Amino acid sequence: MLIPTLILGAIALILVLIGVLMGNGAHVTGLKAAWIMTIQVLPLLIFAFIVAGMVQVLIPGEIIAKWVGAESGFRGILIGSIAGGLSPGGPYVSLPIVAGLLKSGAGVGTMVAFLTGWSIWAVGRIPMEVGILGWKFTLIRIASTFIFPPIAGYIAHLFFSNAKL
Repeated sequence: MLIPTLILGAIALILVLIGVLMGNGAHVTGLKAAWIMTIQVLPLLIFAFIVAGMVQVLIPGEIIAKWVGAESGFRGILIGSIAGGLSPGGPYVSLPIVAGLLKSGAGVGTMVAFLTGWSIWAVGRIPMEVGILGWKFTLIRIASTFIFPPIAGYIAHLFFSNAKL
């Protein structure tokens, strides 16, 4: 985590310096926007980290291994796909949960299926999609993408099950 943090910090510093050099207060406006986003997202992040931490402590490793571990095979990949598709919230919620499950013994393939299901299926987004794009388009999109989370999970399982994370 140190290297990505340093890289992101350097990018942020460079962007603030560019804002300062522009001279029209862009850096102040940008930092105010960042502060507002921090206040809005921080409670969600805290709760997501609590959930991720509690998953690691409360769910026994053997249960995680049985249902979503590398040994769970395609059943675990399907569970991950469905759980991801049903998972509410944005990356601030899903990524800490996946991190916690990985530390608790979840399989790489299952967690790839979870994140792919979360990003592609996003069941919670369907009402807005139907409202804006209509039923026909929404059904076409769902039918067109239905197989991708399990396939992504299976590919990750085949090639990266033994990878050190």
